[in-house]
Amino acid sequence: MNILFSPAKIGGLEIPNRFVRSATYDGGADKGGFVSDWQIELYSALAKGQVGLIVSGVFNINIVGKISPGQNSLTDDKFIPGLQRLAEAVHAHGSKLAVQLFHGGREAFRRQLLLGREAVAPSGLKTGEDCYFEGTCREMAEEEIWATVDAFGQAGRRVQEAGCDAIQVHGAHAYLLSQFLSPHSNHRVDKWGGTLENRLKLHKEIYQAARGQVGPDYPVMIKLGVADGFPGGLEFQEGLEAAVYLADLGYNSIEVSQGLRGADYEQTEFRTKIIKRGKEAYFREWAGQVKRRVDVSVMMVGGLRSLSLMEEIVAANEADFISLSRPLIREPDIIAAWRAGKSRHVTCVSCNKCFDHLQTGARLQCMVQTKRKRER
Repeated sequence: MNILFSPAKIGGLEIPNRFVRSATYDGGADKGGFVSDWQIELYSALAKGQVGLIVSGVFNINIVGKISPGQNSLTDDKFIPGLQRLAEAVHAHGSKLAVQLFHGGREAFRRQLLLGREAVAPSGLKTGEDCYFEGTCREMAEEEIWATVDAFGQAGRRVQEAGCDAIQVHGAHAYLLSQFLSPHSNHRVDKWGGTLENRLKLHKEIYQAARGQVGPDYPVMIKLGVADGFPGGLEFQEGLEAAVYLADLGYNSIEVSQGLRGADYEQTEFRTKIIKRGKEAYFREWAGQVKRRVDVSVMMVGGLRSLSLMEEIVAANEADFISLSRPLIREPDIIAAWRAGKSRHVTCVSCNKCFDHLQTGARLQCMVQTKRKRER
């Protein structure tokens, strides 16, 4: 039996296979931030396609961290019933559902500007002070940090009450936790900045707040940016130590990814033109090193396309789970096809037109697939 189709555990939660749908923003929430019928259909298709664990797109934990009007919210108990419907839809087909909890930090500046507010971050910036950030933001006050910690904890409680299987804290991709971890964006001189442990204090307090709400046995995971996408930012050796620290703290699983983004796609987590095996698994070395140092499960993401390579990685104990995003936008049934013995190659070419389309405020879809349908 292919090891990819064997079950594995995250804490006490058994996942039916080694495939994870990495959190993917879909722009599909309704105007109030509630789960929509369209999202129910999207997640149902992924579960029918035999994704073992589906990690939701970003659910904002407070209004200050929201980046888009199409983003789901978990800022109030009123959002629990919709999330419960989503969990039931996923469970109906045998898959598990984790919800990614999110705060955009300074990356929310466009949305916050429309709402008449300035985005918050570990350190304030004016226009042009950071060549990798084009907006403005102000430094978070201590009481705002603690309010954010509490909001993460309360959102975790709502996920559990909705019947979902786990939470994943978003600690990657240039958002708030990455901003605190990176010395490039965190210039604080108080207990939230300076040393690596201080820059991880937000990660620690969020974990403890969430754990206090969901109890000792509920899976609390993190997606962690272990290095920034440009020279002069967070370096991998510090990111590796951060992963070890967070695993020892109690996070049940680490999905290894990138932190702050650079100037173009090749300095981000969504690199383009992954059409040859040699360009796949671009975070493989990072994930493998994390796996060798921690005693919790590790998810590898980043341009994985070939089934044989995925099997090789898991068999070599470089990761416990294979995490996919863009391929499942185009082919939500690809895992079921593989299990049925159809070892076809993923057809996604990582053109990122789906991402560009999302930037217009539209819902997630494969634009290459859409174009071909129109041409028929």
